[in-house]
Amino acid sequence: MDHLPSGLVTFLFTDIEGSTRLAQMLGAGYRPVLEEHRRLLREIIAAHHGTELFTEGDSFFIAFADATDAVTACLAAQRALATHAWPVPGAAPKVRMGLHSGYATPVGREYASPEVHRAARVAAAAHGGQVLCSAATARLAAIPADAGLLDLGLHRLRGFDGRERLFQLTAPGLETEFPRPRTEAAAHNLPHQPTTFVGRGAECIELATLVETHRLVTVVGPGGAGKSRLAIETAGGLVERFPDGVWYVDVAPVTDSGLVAFAVAAVLGLRPEPGRPILDTLVESAANRRMLLVLDTGDAQLAAAAEVISSLLTGGTGAKVLATSREPFRVAGEVVWRIPPLSVAPGPGGAPSDAVALLMDRTSLARGGRAPSPAEVTHLARVAGRLNGLPLAIELAAARLRLLSASQLAERLDDLLGALDAGSGDTDATVAIGPAARAASAASRNQTMQATVTWSYRTLGPRAARLLRWLSVFAGPVDLPTVEWVLKDDPLDPLAVLVDKSMVQVEPHASGTLYRILDPIKAYGARRLADAGEEHFARDQHVDWSMQALQRAHLDQGGQPITLSLYALDPLADEVRAALRWTSTGGSARSGLHLAQGLDQWWRERGLAREGRLWLFRMYGRMAETGEHIPDAELALAYHMHSLHAGADGESAEEQRFAQRAELHARRSGDPGLLVRVLSTRGGPLIFQGQYAEAERQVCEIIEWATANGVPGDALYAIYSLAELLWRRGALDEAAELLGAARNVEAGRPLERGRRGVDMLLGMIALGRNDLVAAHEHLVVALRSRMGHGFHRRACDTINAMAVRCAMGGDPVTAARLFGATAAMRSSLRSTPGIFANYWTEHQQFVRAVIGDDAFDRAYAEGNDLSLPEAAAAALAVEHPDLSSDSGRFLDTGRLLDLDTRTIELPPGRRP
Repeated sequence: MDHLPSGLVTFLFTDIEGSTRLAQMLGAGYRPVLEEHRRLLREIIAAHHGTELFTEGDSFFIAFADATDAVTACLAAQRALATHAWPVPGAAPKVRMGLHSGYATPVGREYASPEVHRAARVAAAAHGGQVLCSAATARLAAIPADAGLLDLGLHRLRGFDGRERLFQLTAPGLETEFPRPRTEAAAHNLPHQPTTFVGRGAECIELATLVETHRLVTVVGPGGAGKSRLAIETAGGLVERFPDGVWYVDVAPVTDSGLVAFAVAAVLGLRPEPGRPILDTLVESAANRRMLLVLDTGDAQLAAAAEVISSLLTGGTGAKVLATSREPFRVAGEVVWRIPPLSVAPGPGGAPSDAVALLMDRTSLARGGRAPSPAEVTHLARVAGRLNGLPLAIELAAARLRLLSASQLAERLDDLLGALDAGSGDTDATVAIGPAARAASAASRNQTMQATVTWSYRTLGPRAARLLRWLSVFAGPVDLPTVEWVLKDDPLDPLAVLVDKSMVQVEPHASGTLYRILDPIKAYGARRLADAGEEHFARDQHVDWSMQALQRAHLDQGGQPITLSLYALDPLADEVRAALRWTSTGGSARSGLHLAQGLDQWWRERGLAREGRLWLFRMYGRMAETGEHIPDAELALAYHMHSLHAGADGESAEEQRFAQRAELHARRSGDPGLLVRVLSTRGGPLIFQGQYAEAERQVCEIIEWATANGVPGDALYAIYSLAELLWRRGALDEAAELLGAARNVEAGRPLERGRRGVDMLLGMIALGRNDLVAAHEHLVVALRSRMGHGFHRRACDTINAMAVRCAMGGDPVTAARLFGATAAMRSSLRSTPGIFANYWTEHQQFVRAVIGDDAFDRAYAEGNDLSLPEAAAAALAVEHPDLSSDSGRFLDTGRLLDLDTRTIELPPGRRP
C-alpha cells in the first residue's frame, strides 16, 4: 500500500458466494480452499498492477489505476478459479466480482469516497462466478478481443438514488447464465404486453381483493381463457402493495419438475448454495419478504409447482402467490378462482360486450388499424358468442379477419377449429416426451386452439378422455344423470378430473348443477371422437337421449301424460337440432322424423316453421339415400306436420302438397283417428283462399265422419275451424254451442289443452255479442294458459282480442298499445293473423279515429317496444268490467262513444 492510485480509480470488490455454507460443508477442508483462492487472486492482481487494500475473510478490496487492467484481471481470475484443481470435487469456490470507476484521492492509506461504496454495491449485486461493472468502468476499459460486455439494464443500488446501468463481463471460459442482479427490488418483472387489455374490469377488482386477503389465489380455467393476461394485469395494479416486489415466473418452459424451484430462485436473484437444496435457499430468502410471486402456467409442472408454493407459504409469512393453472394445486389455504369467459352480453347503453370489444380491437390491429364497420358489428357479435367469449379463440378469429369479412367468418364457424386454426400447420400434438419435445410443446401451446386443448387432453386418463369425447356430441350443458347415462358407470371420478382440468365448467342452475363444455373444447372432443372410431355409436346414443328427453317433457313423474308446455321443450331444442343434424347425415331418418315430431307445435309457436320444414326436407333426402323403411303412420304424421309448417309460413302450394301426402299414408295406415287428425286441418287452406262455404262443408263432414267412427276427439282442429267460420258469418249461438260441447274434448287432450282454444273462441264470440264481461273472462283464461304453457303465436291472437275488448270498453290508448305489441310479436314470430285479420284491422282503425293519429302512433310505438311477457302482463292488468247493475253488461251495437268531443261509432258486432 506504499502507492495508492489517485484521480480516476477503478475499485474491485470480490467475495466467495455462499462461503458460510461452503465452510460448513468442508469443515477443516475449507481452510486450504480459502488459502488457495487467496493465492490465485493475489498473483493475478499483482500481475495486472492492482493494489490490495485489505483482505477480510473471503473478501478482497483492490484499487487499479487503469480500468482495462481491472477488467483483464477479473477475466483472468475467473478463468483461473474455474480451471483450478480444487481438493474437493464440486466444492470450487464461486467468486463474485464488482467493478466501478470514479475520482478518488487516498487519505491516510485509504479511500473515503462514495465511489468505494458504489463499487461495493455493484459487487453485492453479482452472483458467484459473475463479473459486474458499472457504466463508468464500461466506458473507460478497453475490453479484450475475446470478451464482451452484456448490458443488464438499469438497477437501483442500495443506499444510492437513481439507477445504475450494470454490465456483465462475458468471455469463453466464464459462466454466462445468471439470475437477475441482486439489487434493490425493481418493483416487478411483469412482462410488458404489446396489446391493450380489454374488459375484465370486475374480474380484476375481485381478483385483487382475493390476493389482498389470501396468501394463495389460483386462477383456474381452460387453455386460452385469458388466465395469464388477467393475472399479469391484476398483479400490475398491486405493485405498490408489495415493497419487496412482484415477481413473475412462467413454468411452461421448464422442462423438468426439479427445475421449478430453480426458475423461481433465478427470478428472485438467488443462486444454489453448495450442498443445500435450492428450495431451502428459496424459502429462507423469501421468509420475511413482503412480495407477490406470480406463478404462471403452473399445470405444466403441477406437483413441483405445488411443492414450491407450499414451501413458500409455510416457510414464512411475507410471501403471497397468485398462480394460473388449468387445475388447482390442492395446497392448504388455496383459493381457487375460476375465470369466467368474457361477457357476451351487451354493455350499459347498448355498448359492445367485452367479447365483442376485444374482437373489434384485435380486428383493427389485424387490418392495419382499420376498425370494423358498423355493419360488421352484428356478425362480430355472432362470432364472439359462438366462441363462448374465450379470449384466445377471439384473438385467433381476429387474425382470420385479415382475409375474411365478419359475415364470412361467422358462416364458417360450424368447423370451429378449422376456421380458427387455418394456416397454422399441423397442430394435432401427440403426447411428447423428452425435454426438447416438451419445450417445443410449451412454446406452441397457445398458438392454435387445437394445440391449446391438446396440452390438457394429453394429461387425461382413459375414462376422463372418453367422457370428454362422448359429451362433445351434446349441444349444451348436461346434468349429472345425463353424464351417468352417457358413461353407463359412476361418472364422478372422470367428471371431477375434467372439471379440475378446466375442460368442463360447473354451472349452478335452479334444477341443480349443470356441466358445460366450451365450444372450442367441444369441437376438439368431436375430432377425437371421430379419430377414436366412436362417433357413430356416441351420436346414435345422443339421438336416443334426445328422444327420451322429449318423451319425458310430455309425462309426469309417474309416466302419465301432462299438459304440454312448450317451455319444457325450449332447453331441448339445441340438443334436438344436434341430433337431427346427425340423423340427416349419418344416422336414421326414421329417428330424425320422430325427433322433429317431438317439437311439432314448438317449431310454429316459436316462429321457426321454416326451420322445421328444412329439417324434414333433409330427412326425406336421407330416406332416399339409405332406402330406410318408414311405416305409413309415421310418414302421415311427418307429412301432416310439414303441411302445418308450410301453412304457418304462408306456402299454400307446399301446404296442399304435403296435406295430400299425409292423407294418402294415413289411409294406408288404417288408423281412423290418424286419418281424422290429418283431415281436420283441411279448412285452413280453404279459409286462406277465401272459400269459406267450402271450408265449412268439409270440416262438417270430417266432424260427422269422426263421430261415426268413434274418434270424435281427433276432430278437434276441425271443430276450431268450424267455430271460426260460424263466428265469421255471425252464427254466434251455434258456435258457442259447438265449443261448449268441445270443452271436454280439449281438456282430455294433453297436447291441446294448454292452448285453451275453446276459451279463446268463446271470448271472440262474446266480443261479437258485445258482452265485455264474458269476453274479458274467457280471454284472460286463454291468455294466462297460453303464456303459461309457451304458446306464443297463439298468445298474440289473444292479446289482439284483449285490445278489441279495451277498444269496446272505453280504453283506446291501452288498445293501441296492445295492437302495437302484437304487430311486433307477429313479425318476429312470422305469424299471420288468419281469419281474424279484418276484425283486428277494423278495430285498429276505430281506435285511431277515436284518439287521433298522433296519440295512436305514440301508443302503438310504445307497444312495439314491449316484450311478449310485458305485453301479456299489460293485457292481464286490464281492469275487469264493472258488474254493477248500472254498468250495463252488454253494449248496444250502435252505441256511440263521446271521446275528445268527437262522436265515433263502434264497428258492428257479429250477429246471427
